[in-house]
Amino acid sequence: MTYAIEAKPLWTPNPATVGATRMAQLIQATGHASYGELWQWSVDQPEAFWSQIWDFCGALGEKGDKILVDRDKSARDTAPGTAGGIMPGARWFPEARLNYAENLLKQRDDSEALVFWGEDKVRRRMTRAELAVAVARFQQLLIDADVGEGDRVAGFLPNLPETLIAMLATTALGAIWSSASPDFGVQGVLDRFGQIEPKVLICVDGYWYNGKPVDCLAKNAEVVARMPSLLKTVVVPYLNAAPGISQIANAIGWSDIPVVAPGKAPIFNRVTFDHPLYIMFSSGTTGVPKCIVHCHGGVLLQHLKEHQLHSDVRPGDRLFYFTTCGWMMWNWLVSGLACGATLLLYDGSPFAAKGKVLFDYAAAEKMTHFGTSAKFIDAAAKLGLTPGKTHDLAALRAMFSTGSPLSPEGFDWVYREIKQDILLASISGGTDIVSCFVLGNPVLPVYRGEIQCRGLGMAVDVFDDNGQPVRSEKGELVCTKPFPVMPVGFWNDADGKKYKAAYFERFDNIWCHGDFSELTAHDGIIIYGRSDATLNPGGVRIGTAEIYRQVEQLPEILESLVIGQDWPPGKNDDVRVVLFVKLQEGHTLAAGLVDRIKKQIRDNTTPRHVPAKVVQVADIPRTKSGKIVELAVRNVVHAQPVKNVEALANPEALDYFRGRVELAD
Repeated sequence: MTYAIEAKPLWTPNPATVGATRMAQLIQATGHASYGELWQWSVDQPEAFWSQIWDFCGALGEKGDKILVDRDKSARDTAPGTAGGIMPGARWFPEARLNYAENLLKQRDDSEALVFWGEDKVRRRMTRAELAVAVARFQQLLIDADVGEGDRVAGFLPNLPETLIAMLATTALGAIWSSASPDFGVQGVLDRFGQIEPKVLICVDGYWYNGKPVDCLAKNAEVVARMPSLLKTVVVPYLNAAPGISQIANAIGWSDIPVVAPGKAPIFNRVTFDHPLYIMFSSGTTGVPKCIVHCHGGVLLQHLKEHQLHSDVRPGDRLFYFTTCGWMMWNWLVSGLACGATLLLYDGSPFAAKGKVLFDYAAAEKMTHFGTSAKFIDAAAKLGLTPGKTHDLAALRAMFSTGSPLSPEGFDWVYREIKQDILLASISGGTDIVSCFVLGNPVLPVYRGEIQCRGLGMAVDVFDDNGQPVRSEKGELVCTKPFPVMPVGFWNDADGKKYKAAYFERFDNIWCHGDFSELTAHDGIIIYGRSDATLNPGGVRIGTAEIYRQVEQLPEILESLVIGQDWPPGKNDDVRVVLFVKLQEGHTLAAGLVDRIKKQIRDNTTPRHVPAKVVQVADIPRTKSGKIVELAVRNVVHAQPVKNVEALANPEALDYFRGRVELAD
């Protein structure tokens, strides 16, 4: 099944105002007539394009004369006069010197840097001048702890102002920042931070979730005791003004950090373009998480491009994304400081205040950009929320959705219940590139169920199984040329074997991202689900998102998860589709509901999509960033181990899938 390609857009840019967007200004500045022309130039002439991005978006630093240098010449070099390059292998801006944090803190005045809401418990605000002094203060602690270029500093923290301060202080020195959300268990933290051996850990005494306090002090003490690389631990007070930290080795309270002189500026060590900035962790459920290393220059340029051009973030805008510090959207969000935006930070449940807290935040703070997940949009629709009627959202210009494919019905709900004149940008990329391959665009229309465009400078295509590009057909999302925000490598992967295996084994010298996708007639993209979770009954590939889209329209269904079960058992000849459903309170999976589920799927997809079995479960397992884990459930159903259980927010949910008698025949 393929989504119906709509002829009429849900939203079209206003001709009277579209010229004020930075994207329109870049199209004009480069002499192109359309976004399509600009995109083609950006992938055909990457040296000219990325040099232009440095200048047009106002990157601070020394650019140098050379833009792209290939370690070797690639067999896939394109037409004469265009840059090719190998993946991995191409080097960007080899003469450049810059610092990511310096770019985020270049404005140090009394304008507002951030607002923080911790559910309904805490409210804080901070100017850019105050932020810079706080960064300088924490930086001095790092210097005293002998933290320098290349050393690692880890944050085991909620989405607090202190998290941002610690990250900026670390990266300003040229040290490497890594973070994880405080709802991780001890082993999950050790699986991540234990690999990178940080010198300093910043943690929190606890956090609020759904109005309830969650104490973290005992867990912090155990983590510190089992991480011998640590020289210093800093505890941020959140639940209590003066938490007891005596059980944590070499610990100091945040409030006990020595003050610095008023107005003291942070130190910014300019480093090479490819100097490590972040270590991020894959959220898979098999094996120890991969440690993905991203660099100063790549992250900065990519985020400047995505914020200013694709998201139309301007100075004074108020930028929000619901995220934890264990999800790459936090890293994406905070780069908004480099565009002069005010960050709207939130920690806690997105469904506090009867599901309305985020829209309360949007109205109170005149939010211009609202970022969330497809699952949140689905849940808000199920709750019957009508934010456009209940809240003043006059300032809101754009809404972002990621984490999983946004269904066409999700598009409908946003335009019906939030706002008709809004850029709805479904975006997709991931931790692997700490950014997007395909995303929004303020100068293009929004079509129901489609991501608007391929990102500038990203040579994105869709390949069939033979490695040939296809249009209006499903295939693998790939990127055919290097780009600056490719990882510089994986930690502890000196020969690059893990890195190559992750992205380049399927097609030679082609980044294969693992998304089952379609490039549409509008030059938009539809994501059908992860390729590794793609179903293959009878040898026909089916994206899981196609089934979710239909099932979750039924009012009785709260959530669902679908897998392919090997059938018959032990033969590996074929798979059958098995659908698990979590029902709304008060409902049970009676035969009539099963029939309606199957009919809904059959009528709107194909007979191959119809599950052989429909099974009710009490809960659906998901990662800390909210993604459902089809592969983990598949392993459980097939009595195979799930190694990285610590990646799950609710690992106990896996028990609902073990030994189900319904799957024996």
